[in-house]
Amino acid sequence: MVERTTLRFGDERLAGIELPCFVARGARDGPALSLVAGIHGCEYSSIAAVTRFVRSLNTAELRGTITAVPIVSITSYRARTPFVVPEDGKNLNRCFPGTYAGTFTDALARAVFEKLIEPADVLIDLHGGDQVEALAPFTLYDTSPVEDEARRLAVAFGLPYIVRSAPSEAPIGGTTSNAAAAAGVPAVIAEVGGRGLLEESAVRMHVAGVERTLQQLGMLPGRPKEIRGQQHVGRFVWLRSSVEGWWEPSVEAGETTRAGEPLGIVRDLHGDLVEEVVAPEDGVVLFLTTSPAVGEDGLLLGLGAVVEPLG
Repeated sequence: MVERTTLRFGDERLAGIELPCFVARGARDGPALSLVAGIHGCEYSSIAAVTRFVRSLNTAELRGTITAVPIVSITSYRARTPFVVPEDGKNLNRCFPGTYAGTFTDALARAVFEKLIEPADVLIDLHGGDQVEALAPFTLYDTSPVEDEARRLAVAFGLPYIVRSAPSEAPIGGTTSNAAAAAGVPAVIAEVGGRGLLEESAVRMHVAGVERTLQQLGMLPGRPKEIRGQQHVGRFVWLRSSVEGWWEPSVEAGETTRAGEPLGIVRDLHGDLVEEVVAPEDGVVLFLTTSPAVGEDGLLLGLGAVVEPLG
């Protein structure tokens, strides 16, 4: 049985926010899993994947319960706003576990944490490249007392790269997976697709990954088949522009690079070269800003470092 419902919140700042929600109840008992997308409202392939997965789910085969919300940042989706929430300009995936003492985005993060993350046994959060991002498909999990289980789920999802994120080294905080890990909930962030496009291949990869992860959990029958060639990434290194200007990358998402090799240049708006960007260490380009327009301290790309065959 799959129930279609609407998720609402009690905080007055969130009055009027209504999130589409599915609740799938299996024929047998099992884990409670929260499946979300649209933490960033323009990551369309991941949003489509949640809806497609739930609509195709045979609950007679399901063990446990799935609560699925395809669009969490509904105001970003409606405004077509990449990365940030239009009410206050904050990135929702930097604000978890949130607080009702903050602004709109902080309150939304707290409400989502209380409704979908904290009560769950497992969290899967689907993402993709936003309107000005290209990326190589990867999953991410956080270091925590439950990281062994999170890592198994990240591997089971079946994407080429599996990133381990440690709070002391991570370039950002306040993510869904970080907040879940701190609450003792194994969590995986999956990134497929990019540039704000609805891509059929990306939707299929997300759906297949969710199915494989549920098999790993014993929530669906079967076992996920081994994926050959997966790589484990020990650290994320994010590179930023030191100046405002015009960004011209010389690499593509998924490309490997050596320390000292050129990654791109930044010019001023008269076309003069002002910065050369080189790889600080060996790694793989996991995501890349595709927009030439960058601000001072603007994010250029994310390099996966300490890349090793999955063992």
